[in-house]
Amino acid sequence: MAVEVHTAAPGAPPRPRPPTPRGRSRGSETLAAWLFLLPSLIPFLIFTAGPVVAAGVISLLDWNLFSPPSFVGLHNFARLGPDPTFWSALVNTVYFTFVSVPLTLLVSLVLALLLNQGLKRVAVFRSLLLLPYATISVAVAFVWIWLYIPHGGLINSLLGAFGIDGPAWLVSDTWAMPALVAMSVWKSFGFGMVIFLAGLQAIPQQLYEAARVDGASPWRSFRGVTLPLLSPAMFFVVVTSVISSFQVFDQALVMTNGGPGVHTTTLVMYIYQTGFLNYEQGYAAAQSIVLFAFIAVITGTQFLLQRRLVHYDN
Repeated sequence: MAVEVHTAAPGAPPRPRPPTPRGRSRGSETLAAWLFLLPSLIPFLIFTAGPVVAAGVISLLDWNLFSPPSFVGLHNFARLGPDPTFWSALVNTVYFTFVSVPLTLLVSLVLALLLNQGLKRVAVFRSLLLLPYATISVAVAFVWIWLYIPHGGLINSLLGAFGIDGPAWLVSDTWAMPALVAMSVWKSFGFGMVIFLAGLQAIPQQLYEAARVDGASPWRSFRGVTLPLLSPAMFFVVVTSVISSFQVFDQALVMTNGGPGVHTTTLVMYIYQTGFLNYEQGYAAAQSIVLFAFIAVITGTQFLLQRRLVHYDN
């Protein structure tokens, strides 16, 4: 039985293939992506996006948790203008952020550079330096209260050895906020140190060798090689540190309770006092919306500046 084989003529164009259902494939990929995102998306909607929307609704109400709420519109936001405690808390929070964040970055970067010098047992030192960050903030705050005791505290005892009469740190109008900043820097530097150390170890050593061949000094190598290639890690640490600093609460609550006066009252602490001590849920929600907007503006500004300041090595 003969079988006929049909072959295409030389030079003839290939037969077109039947169309594949690309739309159906993309739809299945999109569905699979949403299924993979659900384990993270559902907690985000419940515990982050949901409370933000609820705060926006509550900010339009007069509600004390015990009686039925009543709609008051933008009255709670109008109360913020003549409220001196709100503005003091906002100034204190801004002061805390713009002092503690640069100091934390500096300490983190210096320690990361030291650990990146090929020290022996670097994992041990890294773990010890990360320990303050991993410790509960309330426990750290109680330890620092003991350090700040005016008579007999470790800090004033050390200052007394040099003939310096230390202040009553946590009850001083001048020194209470710097004392909180110092404690916060000690608590937070471990996180930035680990991120910077990972960024430093990812920089190719050939770049430093090329810089040395060109006669660059260690400072020029740091400024021309290390800082540009470390800028993505620095950007990440700055953004997360700023957001965390604007939400400072537990340190001030435990160490000073906002005092003396309102010199260490932060915005989150004032929101807590307004909502859960004075039972003004609507006014507290209005303050939280302002804080959310403030953090969003600062973070958005940082993302706009990253195009100029952050160098991504491709």
